[in-house]
Amino acid sequence: MDLLDAHLIPAVDGVAFGLLLFVVAAGLSLAFGTAGVLNLSHGTLYAIGAYTGAELSDGTWGGLALGLAAGTAAACVAGAGLSAATAPLARRGHLAQALLTFGLALIGGDLLIQLFGADELPVRVPEALDSSVMLLGHRYPAYRLCFIVMAVLLAAFGTWVLTRTRMGAAVRAAADDRQMLAATGHNPRAVHTGVLAAAGALAGAAGVLGAPIIGPGPGTSENVLMLSLVVVVLGGLRSLWATFFAAVAVGEVQTLGVSLVPDLAPYLLFAAMAAVLVLRSRFAEPATAHGPAGPAPDPVARLRGHLAGRLRRRPRGTPGTAEAAKASGTAQTPGTAGTSGADRATETMGADDRSGAAPRGYGDRVPKWIGRLPGGTAWRQAAPLLVLLVVLISLPALLDAYSISLAGSALALGLLAVSVTILTGYAGLPTLGQTAPFAVGAYATANLADAGWTVGPVQIVLSALAAAVFSAVVGPAVIRARGTTVLMITLAIGELTGAVVNQLKSVTGGADGLVGFPATRALWGGEGMLEESELYNYALVVAVVAVSLTLLVLRSPAGKLLTGTRGAEARMRASGHPVGRYLLVAHICAGALAGVGGSLMVTVQQYLSPADVGFEIAAFALLAVVIGGTTSVIGALLGAGLIVATRDWVAGSWPGHGPLLLGVLFVATVYVLPRGLAGLRGGSGGGNGRSSDAPVPGDRPPSAPAPNPAGKVSP
Repeated sequence: MDLLDAHLIPAVDGVAFGLLLFVVAAGLSLAFGTAGVLNLSHGTLYAIGAYTGAELSDGTWGGLALGLAAGTAAACVAGAGLSAATAPLARRGHLAQALLTFGLALIGGDLLIQLFGADELPVRVPEALDSSVMLLGHRYPAYRLCFIVMAVLLAAFGTWVLTRTRMGAAVRAAADDRQMLAATGHNPRAVHTGVLAAAGALAGAAGVLGAPIIGPGPGTSENVLMLSLVVVVLGGLRSLWATFFAAVAVGEVQTLGVSLVPDLAPYLLFAAMAAVLVLRSRFAEPATAHGPAGPAPDPVARLRGHLAGRLRRRPRGTPGTAEAAKASGTAQTPGTAGTSGADRATETMGADDRSGAAPRGYGDRVPKWIGRLPGGTAWRQAAPLLVLLVVLISLPALLDAYSISLAGSALALGLLAVSVTILTGYAGLPTLGQTAPFAVGAYATANLADAGWTVGPVQIVLSALAAAVFSAVVGPAVIRARGTTVLMITLAIGELTGAVVNQLKSVTGGADGLVGFPATRALWGGEGMLEESELYNYALVVAVVAVSLTLLVLRSPAGKLLTGTRGAEARMRASGHPVGRYLLVAHICAGALAGVGGSLMVTVQQYLSPADVGFEIAAFALLAVVIGGTTSVIGALLGAGLIVATRDWVAGSWPGHGPLLLGVLFVATVYVLPRGLAGLRGGSGGGNGRSSDAPVPGDRPPSAPAPNPAGKVSP
């Protein structure tokens, strides 16, 4: 009884907090499970309601009612707008939706700060609720008890609507069989819009009512989003009551768990999330497509096609075109019609080397006389790399010290993006957690330097080894899943790593980070590098070596086997290939590359904080991959450079609006460059055998044709 008495208030607080998460997560579950939208801006919808309710609260019942109505309506309108924004992406999978909604979250967060300020707003509730009541001998806030009652009633009402009404039947039909829904006279698009509007209304109402519990302020939307994702994963997408109990469990861990097991509480939530996802992936592969059977109209498709056509300008009858098209799977010849998957992979394995054809689009950028030189094909393929290398070498002579340091940071982020390219573009495992091995490499280098190991090559090798070991440990949990489940598992791994970073202060410095460790020496016997130009040249040499090795592996038979695994996994397994082993090796190698990137970041910056290895950096790396093209290594480097320039250089001329600029970059990239810069270069056919409307690898609708497993490796 003494134990119960001591922890009664935290336990009841956990129920109230959990029910608040339930109201938010119910909308997130509705949007994802029914409308098929992985909405990473759902926390921003909560913040819209919270800020609106706090602004209109005046301590009266009328102010509470007005704030509830206005906050709910504003978030509902935002949800309907989200439906229109995601409609063109219906056939491109959840990865494009995640990037779009994350960009919208950055834009919305910046606008909210501009409207309401950067400080947390106070919330005034009616006097009758701004008091305490006796609960088993303890005084407890009346508002929280009232909120508990309202949340339980909301769960009961929502379950009744979904299971007992015609509206609920239409919503369930939209999730299960859209064609049947259309046959009954309902408009699936209208249902889609209504579902997202209702999800937004739920988030807005939760924001208004939950503002006294989780007040509006910086970081509120991110915190609410992450906890809601945990609730949705634990509760599933089919039952509101399952979501209800999962939310209560999360709330108890967040409050009661802190008082009972404070050392374990930060890890419990995301560890449980990862465990549930891994167990589910063993039994059934999650659906990776939602939406109508045909591709949704894209409002910028005509402009994009026009730009691609203007940039392409390929002359007809170019030598080697037919062979290149055949090798990339974009053309059929007699004897290959009807052949697909691993059959084509086996037939065309090494065909690029035999035919002498360059990847599509390269010949148009390189003078024809180069192709007639000895080894002309190799020159064509290497020309973009050489041009980029010349530009990078010349940067110290063109830029000031600050810009040079930004270029070094871009190289570090670029290696992280290349590791994401390996997993997302070639292995078909879209990841939001590659910052975990990146963090391992970064903290390994910082601690090595602090212990006196300041030689650069030693730091690079040991950091890569540490990151590879980490990836080998978590790899089996990742490679069993596909599509959206991979995103969620890697997100959980990244968040768990972040929790370790904040808790293990003796190694990581906690929230304060690490600073003041000795500078890195380029070679044995040298001096520590302190000048920006020295640090940049060191980073450039390491990046060139790492990228060259990556391209050699991806262009080898091992790289083509990995591509075949992505494009025709079932056929590869039937042919006796150890697909799991291929994916695990790719995961380990990508982790080692990310570790090298983390090591470079520490060397260039000379400090390390948790923000450098957080979720936002993972999203930036994924965006860099999308900017460059999911199978373009050089494109990933260019994308990373664009992100760093936008975040740190362009935003410097407009202080305080870095998130807004990055959000615009996210949105523009998803709409205008569905296949990245490599797609513009390669034209509509592309070098990878995918159309402009094809989804991102690893998150492919079942009805869509699989990409050619023997597609050319794009540099």
